[in-house]
Amino acid sequence: MSRATLAAMENAPPPAEELRLIDRELVQLDFRRSQLLARRAWLLTALRTAGTAPAPVPARSPGAAAETSPPSAQNVLLTLGGVLLTIAAVAFTLVSWGQMGIGGRALVLGAVTATALGTPLLLLRRKLVSTAESVAALGLVLTVLDAYALRRAVLPGTDAVAYTAVAAGALTAVWAVYGRAVGRLRLPLPSAVVAGQLPLPLWALSAGGGIEATAWAALATAGPDVVIALAARRRAVRALAVTGAVTTGGWTLLTGLWLSLSAESPAASVEPALLLLAAASLALAAAWRAPAAAAATAAVGGLATVAATGGVLRTTVPADWAVPAYLLCAAVLLAAVRAPLPRGVLSGLAVASGLVHLASALWAAPVALLALTGPAATLEDVWGGPPVHDAALPGAVTAPVVLAAVAAVLWAAPRLLPAAPLPRPAAECAALVLTWSAAVAAPVTLSLPLGPTLAVQLTATAAALTLAARPALAAALLPTVEGAGPKPHPAGRVTGAAGEGRASDEAAGGPASPGAGRVRADGTARGEPVAARPDPPSHALGPADALAGTALVCALGSATSAALLGLATRPATFTALGVLVALGAAAAAAARGPVRTVAACAAVVGTAGLVTAAAAAAGLPVHHVGLALLAVPAAAALLGARLGRHPLALPLETTAAAAGLVAVALAVPHPPTLALVLALAGVVAAGTAVRAERRPLAGYVAAVLFVAATWVRLAASGVEVPEAYTLPVTVPALAVGLLRRRTDPSASSWAAYGPGLAATLVPSLLAAWGDTDWPRPLLLGLAALGVTLAGARLRLRAPLVLGGLTLTLDALHELAPYVVQVVDALPRWLPPALAGLLLLAVGATYEQRLRDARRIRKTLGRMR
Repeated sequence: MSRATLAAMENAPPPAEELRLIDRELVQLDFRRSQLLARRAWLLTALRTAGTAPAPVPARSPGAAAETSPPSAQNVLLTLGGVLLTIAAVAFTLVSWGQMGIGGRALVLGAVTATALGTPLLLLRRKLVSTAESVAALGLVLTVLDAYALRRAVLPGTDAVAYTAVAAGALTAVWAVYGRAVGRLRLPLPSAVVAGQLPLPLWALSAGGGIEATAWAALATAGPDVVIALAARRRAVRALAVTGAVTTGGWTLLTGLWLSLSAESPAASVEPALLLLAAASLALAAAWRAPAAAAATAAVGGLATVAATGGVLRTTVPADWAVPAYLLCAAVLLAAVRAPLPRGVLSGLAVASGLVHLASALWAAPVALLALTGPAATLEDVWGGPPVHDAALPGAVTAPVVLAAVAAVLWAAPRLLPAAPLPRPAAECAALVLTWSAAVAAPVTLSLPLGPTLAVQLTATAAALTLAARPALAAALLPTVEGAGPKPHPAGRVTGAAGEGRASDEAAGGPASPGAGRVRADGTARGEPVAARPDPPSHALGPADALAGTALVCALGSATSAALLGLATRPATFTALGVLVALGAAAAAAARGPVRTVAACAAVVGTAGLVTAAAAAAGLPVHHVGLALLAVPAAAALLGARLGRHPLALPLETTAAAAGLVAVALAVPHPPTLALVLALAGVVAAGTAVRAERRPLAGYVAAVLFVAATWVRLAASGVEVPEAYTLPVTVPALAVGLLRRRTDPSASSWAAYGPGLAATLVPSLLAAWGDTDWPRPLLLGLAALGVTLAGARLRLRAPLVLGGLTLTLDALHELAPYVVQVVDALPRWLPPALAGLLLLAVGATYEQRLRDARRIRKTLGRMR
């Protein structure tokens, strides 16, 4: 439809105009149809003249669609025909063979086989390719039957395995020649590849050469497979050749590896090494010629090379040094990556070496793990002596050597090799972890006494903290990134076309144009647009930050291990904790960012440990140790007041508060001391609440601690009438709250009345729950009711909530015995039934209950 027509339809023209447009479009459609019919007639005439006129397409009703296409039906018929002929040939060979003489047998087999193999030539001339494929398949099966019949009739006494090997070789040659002669058939050549996998291995088995001869025969079979896979053009032939090469070559590698690991002398390891080296050479040759699979194939070749050379070295060194022998071979292989080889081959060799290094590090990891976790045994007997390590652990002697060697390779490989298996930042971090692991594992290997072992742990901690606290040092260990472009101009960054023009003028030796490349304060060229590639943000993490973070994790690990190891003896405890506190403080002073925060918190933890150890060494009971431990949060509060709003203040005070919780836990067995600890902690919290930035949280914490100290003190003193002690506190507290509300109407009811009400209601409620008489619960209920009504009348949240909760709990206490009696008298089926009815009722009125809950929440929200 033309644009004029569309425009006319959108503008809704008058009927006469619209009719005229429609007639014009119909005339154009008729004209176009006549053109197409004339072109079709000419094409049909040209095709008939050339003798290739297409067959007419019969009309087909929509409901009579064919379920199979003509090619698929043809393939099914040909396949069935070939299968039936094959079955007939097998039946003739097995059943009717004995009823004919030798001449008749030879004549029948020769005639049938020659006919089956020759008929495809005639069929291909008539372009009957599918029929030729079916007849050729029959001919291939007949050749197999010929080989079977030949042994049964002529060579019955020959060895079955040897005859199968010879027959398979003959069939491979016949099928290969036949497939090359009749190039259009797709079945003979793949069949020849499959049959070619059998002759050499079966010949080796028949000769009785053992597993070594069979492995060499399989490798000799894999060689032609690789050649065929590289040279074949047909996909089926190439796929079967690759499968054969992987199967026979893989079996050869596994056999050679098993023989190499089983060898007990250098002489016995030579033949497996030669077998593995031959397989590696074949794999590397395939990788050189097949770039698509070069990396994987070269990796297999590299692993085979390491297994071969390492297997020979393994038999010449003690058993504990077997893994270092393989690791040495892998390091040499990694150095060979600098050779002028294709990129894929280099990558594969680097991956092979990397896998060996990874396996070696995993082999040595248990020793390092034992060195880190072994000191935890001191928790069972603090100051009872150093823990005893199992020196007979596999790899305990050479594990540090392996870890250090792998670390050295990881440090050097990204700098020296073009195809290192790991990016440089990842290799740097892994090397740091391995170096640290080797250091902490060395004392276990050497069976050092407690003092040197602790010194090694502390030295490792100091080194890791130094690297974590000094990002400049970490950055110095990383390379200069190549290709990053020129350094920025001292006065700013020259960007845009003007900056580039100035750089090119200066490089050519000519003067720069006036004003060209002039840098503004924001780093852009005057009069030119800003460059499309901005500078990275300052908060982006780089390789040096990753290395510093890894060093921090290592430092925490060795510091924890050193602290646990120091619990073995009293002097070691003070030495380890003192050094760790000094290291943490120094790192906090020198570092920045998260490293500084973690180091400072670790110093606080170490200080708490020192205080606890000092109190324990002085012979103080456990609950008095809690009193001494309160010095840590007190000192942290003073330091936090000095730091003010410094980012380090909050983490320090939070860690110290955790030490205060430990102090409370230590004092729990002795209630009088617990009350004192809670009171002193409340004093520390109150002092912290003087600061404006800590007031909202520290004030509530101080109030809770003071009230809790009062309750614990009353309970420890055996007071049976707590109201006599709490009411004198409640009345002044409520008076102070009332005065505050008058001077500051915006003050919350929780801050004004909450502490005073809780000071009496909570102890009274606790006493009422243990009181069997009725006066106390009655008086408490009346008091709670009055507080609740006052809160509702004055629209105050704290009295309403505290009074309501106290009244509810008091009522539940009084009703509990009767509820128990009623429940015992009820049938057992009644509670589930009531629960089900309750759920139904709640579900039916769920929306209304939500609306009521929202209304109550809004009402409480409007209260103060």
